[in-house]
Amino acid sequence: MTSQMLDPKQMIIGKVAEMETFYNADIRLLKSRFSSPGYHTQIKQTDFIHSTRNSVIYALALLDTELPEYERRSFDILGQIVSLQDTDRSRNTFGIWSWFYEEPLDQMSPPDWNWADFIGKQLVLAVKRHGHRFPEALRASVIQSIGYACDAIMKRDVGPSYTNIAIMGAFVTLIAGELLGRQEYAEYGLQRLKKLYAHTEKRRVFQEYNSPTYTHIAILELSKIKAETVNEEAKRLSDALLHMTWKTVAEHFHAATKQWSGPHSRCYSTLLSDSCKAFLQLATGGKLLFFPWEELPYDTEWYESGMECPPEFADWFVIREERELRQLYAGDEGDGTARRATTWMQPHYSLGSFDHEMLWNQKRALLAYVDNGGEPTYMQLRFLHEGYDYCSAMFKSRQEREYVLFGIDFLANGGDTHPNLDRIDGSVEASDFRLRLELGGQLAGVAAVADTDGGEVTISIGQERIRLQTWFAAFSESEADAADRAPAFAWEINELGDKLGVDLVVYSGEPRIIDFRQITEAGFVFSLRIGSGSERPAPSLRQTDDRLIVTGSGQEEPAFSLNLRPVHI
Repeated sequence: MTSQMLDPKQMIIGKVAEMETFYNADIRLLKSRFSSPGYHTQIKQTDFIHSTRNSVIYALALLDTELPEYERRSFDILGQIVSLQDTDRSRNTFGIWSWFYEEPLDQMSPPDWNWADFIGKQLVLAVKRHGHRFPEALRASVIQSIGYACDAIMKRDVGPSYTNIAIMGAFVTLIAGELLGRQEYAEYGLQRLKKLYAHTEKRRVFQEYNSPTYTHIAILELSKIKAETVNEEAKRLSDALLHMTWKTVAEHFHAATKQWSGPHSRCYSTLLSDSCKAFLQLATGGKLLFFPWEELPYDTEWYESGMECPPEFADWFVIREERELRQLYAGDEGDGTARRATTWMQPHYSLGSFDHEMLWNQKRALLAYVDNGGEPTYMQLRFLHEGYDYCSAMFKSRQEREYVLFGIDFLANGGDTHPNLDRIDGSVEASDFRLRLELGGQLAGVAAVADTDGGEVTISIGQERIRLQTWFAAFSESEADAADRAPAFAWEINELGDKLGVDLVVYSGEPRIIDFRQITEAGFVFSLRIGSGSERPAPSLRQTDDRLIVTGSGQEEPAFSLNLRPVHI
């Protein structure tokens, strides 16, 4: 079966059939297994919930099958969704929905204003494609709900740096305006799309640079704008943005491992998810083949979206070649705010890094994929506080082809698990605090060995050899007993079930307070090299007051500098 033989109508009918047992007729919503990123919702543990977003997606899918037996169920869901929207204009949550039926907006911490966009776009498509089938009262209530969502989107007025919501909000308002004859909505949506284009044109990349998740979403939403709008200017802008975005995807794809090369500014799964694989297979018309077509995990949101990789980029997904990418992805040249990304690709591996980034769990600041007998093995750098990625650990680096010289320093008041939602105030309580080079994916035949003093680790993955070296390590506090509890900075190898941890332990023991305001010196410098290239001399380290200036071997300009005393931002 080829993509041309794939019948989208049959795929969506099959997907709807799979969801049958999850529908709750009493609540008139779709039941889903509970999952959470750890913020917005205060629900911590439960087996199932009723998601407003999943339910409205299901309602549209039911209508898209065009099977009459699904009409009543879809109408019931849409009626329930409309009833769950905040319609009180005096409240700051006006026009949005809660994530879950079980947790009203007042109980969320905080509510997620993106739900005006996520749910609004499904309602717009439901009316545009199937509004003629709606009972009159339901159609009127859904149209009113769309208007409230548009009002909420326009009041919030998200800027172009929040890419997926900028696009989604443009779609909701532009298409709603065209559909309902509301010129103010249509004009706002077009202007929002123009702002995104102007913002993006400067660097030719999105704010969520090279993100497998958000690039996928951007392509999907831009494709929908292009497919649904009647405005020629909107079609032109969305097409130009799609061309730019597909170029980023294609040039970062590593053919041997079938992985999306790093670094990633936003990422939820280090190995490509089945959904992302299916998206790439479908959009490339089978140039990439992950699944038998009849087993493709189809997403109902792809139906009639028009998403397709431009033909001129399709071959990039399968060519095994040497490739180097250097990109300004944030900030500006010349004023000290520039942030750059580097990717080095060889037939058997890819290696990517940012030159300055936080080690949030959604960041992949140092990331490699290696071909291990036809399956991918990944290496990802993390800094962990109680086993979870610590946002106040800052990554600095300079990458030259297969070699990355990098360092870690710390913020005194950055985030703990999230950059903004749980900012620390100078200190954290910790029983475990460590740096980890995590290896995952195909681990058969993978070996890691630390030398006798723990300052160097040699890793073998397939035919590739990786060398990890320590050049500087300090984490000192001013208390008199600091020396007694200071860790020995040696790499250790830990088997972690389906992962392998190459760990440098900063602290492990009874819970205690780490006070960054009292730190006298904290910073680390390492290098990582893939392959058997020529040895590089040690980097130059020069300490000036509370800063460590790090210069790569043979380089004239410093690669980066570390703040040895944690700084406030």
